[in-house]
Amino acid sequence: MKEIISEIYNEVKNRCMLETNSYGIGAWDHHIELVYKIAINICNSYGADYDIVALAALLHDIASVTNKDYTENHHIIGAQIAEELLKKYDNLPKDKLNLIKKCILNHRGSKLTEKTTPEEICVADADAMAHFFSIPSLLRMVYVEKKMQIDEGAKFVYDKLERSYNKLSTRGKGIIKPQYEAAKVILSQKV
Repeated sequence: MKEIISEIYNEVKNRCMLETNSYGIGAWDHHIELVYKIAINICNSYGADYDIVALAALLHDIASVTNKDYTENHHIIGAQIAEELLKKYDNLPKDKLNLIKKCILNHRGSKLTEKTTPEEICVADADAMAHFFSIPSLLRMVYVEKKMQIDEGAKFVYDKLERSYNKLSTRGKGIIKPQYEAAKVILSQKV
């Protein structure tokens, strides 16, 4: 499985470097690789299968970096792309492939779906937690890309982090609470 994870790691990183990826390499540096690192670090405490979590975390946003038009349904299209990429590995059992697809389908916080396996919960939590470790990239998005004013941008990021925190599992909230509390103080502008 190490070989499969390594090849998928390189595949996703390479797609992030393509000029056709409108999100740029930042999608890799400030999100996908971060989600992967968080997910593999927390998977044991969730009782989740390392291989499934690693592959699902790497592939969770594959559709968005492949084609910006896929972003709205990137969880659905991403599961399809993941299946296409992973089918070539004869040593990947079908039940693991199906669970990887399920993790990708259910990773989105904005699409509240019931997560029934430790792997789904782990990947969804890692995706939400990544926002707390990439606040500078969120600030860049609001001030550079969206051209928001200071207060408007701070509120946008505050609200996004609030939504991310509220969508975490109880275990995930426990892990990220210090970062959440610090971000609230910094972004609320209250003295």
